[in-house]
Amino acid sequence: MRTRAYQEPPASALPLRVASGRSGQAIRSLFGKLDRLGRSLRDLITMLDDLRAGGVKFHSLTEAIDTATPTGRAMWQMIGVLAELERSLISERTRAGVKAAQRRGVKFGRKAVLTADQIDHARKLIEEGEGRQYVADLLNVGRSTLYRALAG
Repeated sequence: MRTRAYQEPPASALPLRVASGRSGQAIRSLFGKLDRLGRSLRDLITMLDDLRAGGVKFHSLTEAIDTATPTGRAMWQMIGVLAELERSLISERTRAGVKAAQRRGVKFGRKAVLTADQIDHARKLIEEGEGRQYVADLLNVGRSTLYRALAG
């Protein structure tokens, strides 16, 4: 596995990356929110640097940010920092909520299709010589579901 110093901008930035070769043009943001352009502040800064290196001026209509000015570049970075903080807080709260629910005994995942009694009954029928497809049809489940239940 290779480590690279430069990380490719996210796929959502493709329109900007394609247009970055047109020197001196201003690009208008077509994104609902500027923080959706990158997954982290580093992505946003890298994208802005790439655009600036190509002579492209980025102007966002929704946030009223013009990266040609120092104030615009500072606002770009502040919005990126706040977006990254928000994503981290949401993730942290979600993990805490899942842990709290598990402590309360909440079960996650899909409920079992077959009960323990049904699995025992299926084993008994198969031992008596019934076909697995017949047993699966009898229990209203697919054959692969029956196989998984019998294995687990």
